[in-house]
Amino acid sequence: MKNKAIAALGVVGVLAITGCSAAAGDEEPSESAESAELRVWLVGTDTPEAARQLLIDTFEADHPGSTLVIEEQSWDGLVDRLTTALSGSDSPDIVEIGNTQAPAFTTAGAFLDLTEHAEQLHADDLLPGFIDIGTLDGSLYAPPLYSGSRLVFYDTAVYEEAGLEVPTTLDEYVSNAVTLAEANPDASGLWWPGQDWYNALPFVWEHGGEIAVPEGEGWDAQLSSDASIAGLEQVQQVMQEASRAPVDGNETNPQVGYCDGTSLQISAPSWVQWSILAPADAEAPGCPDAEETLGVYAMPGMDGGAAQVFAGGSNIAISAGTEHPELAVDALSIILGDEFQTVYGENGLVPARVSLASTLGTDAVAEASSEAAASARLTPASPRWADVEAAGLLQDLFVNIAQGGDVRALAEQADADIESILNG
Repeated sequence: MKNKAIAALGVVGVLAITGCSAAAGDEEPSESAESAELRVWLVGTDTPEAARQLLIDTFEADHPGSTLVIEEQSWDGLVDRLTTALSGSDSPDIVEIGNTQAPAFTTAGAFLDLTEHAEQLHADDLLPGFIDIGTLDGSLYAPPLYSGSRLVFYDTAVYEEAGLEVPTTLDEYVSNAVTLAEANPDASGLWWPGQDWYNALPFVWEHGGEIAVPEGEGWDAQLSSDASIAGLEQVQQVMQEASRAPVDGNETNPQVGYCDGTSLQISAPSWVQWSILAPADAEAPGCPDAEETLGVYAMPGMDGGAAQVFAGGSNIAISAGTEHPELAVDALSIILGDEFQTVYGENGLVPARVSLASTLGTDAVAEASSEAAASARLTPASPRWADVEAAGLLQDLFVNIAQGGDVRALAEQADADIESILNG
């Protein structure tokens, strides 16, 4: 369980108490004349090894005597670790952060103001929605790193055997998943562990519901609205009738079940294609032999077209407390440069650079990614949303829904808990 004390106080509160203010990045510390070690926090394994090595090699070649160290972090508990690290004396220099978490740290003054470096960082060519969420009062603090919408991967042979076609509506999507599970009692027609709230949001949005909307100077949580309840009840149906995943599990390593045949469909970020097709003897084993029958499509909406899926991805920022701002800006310019961002595209992640979208290719995954991205959405743009995530409210909600709890009662409690944080 995450650090509830930090979560309850809130990112903004903790950083303020430790002396970080909204003006923390206004004055850059002077660059040391000595060689320096630059520390970069990247989260999870989404950034390919080729991109990591490119960053290290390019930076160290450009800055003889200096070194760049990548410290991989996990998504679980990231907000708490960032809150502690960015407000301490041993802060990393550059940090990756989930797009939904960026406003909290930007508002708290945890990041360096990058506005004067906008041209060097290709700001005019960066994903607009991610730029918006990393900007405060017209100043840029956290530009995008990469994006990726969730797609549905499925076994075409299993579909053919069951007499199914790719669904064109949300109801057909649900029906297909249930049909596959009924025909394969030991497998998931759609793999859906209970903590996976990302895949639940499209059901809420497609039924006309919302998580929370601005109301006056605060927020009105709306998961218990009739429209949201209709979506949540459909979520419960899929979780209980189509999924054999652990009701208290999380969404990591979805390729495992797909490769062993216990997950006949998975809804996962576009880059999971490469996890599925990874060598069988890789550190995270895949099943490259499955390529011939690996199908993919964009999750369908209520009335056809692509559903409003969650726009996954990350922003990246320089700590306001860095002792090496000039070196950090140079490293960030490499990260947002052509070569580094091209590696993302070639590995199925949507580059932060709009002009490099073609690096995704023209295969079925690239086409489905483009279709899904056109309707993708983000979570409420509240500076306290990171605290909602840190408290695990949505994870807890969907675990309880997966366990068969009363949907309306659970949604009403979730609304109350969300409002207590967003309006706290």
